[in-house]
Amino acid sequence: MGLFSRRRASTPTPAADTSDRAARDATTAHLREFVQTRVGVEAYIEPATNVTQTTVMLVATDGEWTRRRVPDGATAAKLARALGIPAYDVQRTGYPQRVRDYNARQRFERQRKIV
Repeated sequence: MGLFSRRRASTPTPAADTSDRAARDATTAHLREFVQTRVGVEAYIEPATNVTQTTVMLVATDGEWTRRRVPDGATAAKLARALGIPAYDVQRTGYPQRVRDYNARQRFERQRKIV
């Protein structure tokens, strides 16, 4: 058996399928909770890069945000529709200013606690 063997299991194992489903359910639950507990949430779909896969970033009115991986942009848009929130392609719209403002406030608070 070689170190870089090309043999792969032809079908996913039940344990892998269960963990994938559990991860998907956990992601959906987290995003649903974020939407239900914040005001004015919008989804920003981020494309895959060489380093990361496609992600969806949910942004509330005050700039608070959360980011989770999704299989592709279509899935992210479908998820946003299911959550009842608008979805935007971040390559077309960019990130809202409130995200940068929120990050700056958080950075200031962290530095203030250190001093």
